[in-house]
Amino acid sequence: MDIKTSVAAQGYARARSAATPLSDSTVSDQGGGLGKVATSFLETMQHSEETAKSAMLGNADPHTLVQALAQTELAVETAVTVRNKVVEAYQEILRMPV
Repeated sequence: MDIKTSVAAQGYARARSAATPLSDSTVSDQGGGLGKVATSFLETMQHSEETAKSAMLGNADPHTLVQALAQTELAVETAVTVRNKVVEAYQEILRMPV
């Protein structure tokens, strides 16, 4: 099989650029999906905490408190499910023969 040098060089260049680690600015420019999810989770937790504090001081109605607690419960359940999937995937990788 005859492979031309230019084709091999182009393939190498593409593979090299794909394997280059991204800088922090590049990751933030691309959106950082996991970072957005973590930020959203943190905001949900902070909002629920503030609502709970307001409810304890008598400044928030019970309906708002229940709604905030439901959002927090959903966020925590989602985070736990994602964590479990990541651990499961890691264990599957460890079971793979080398």
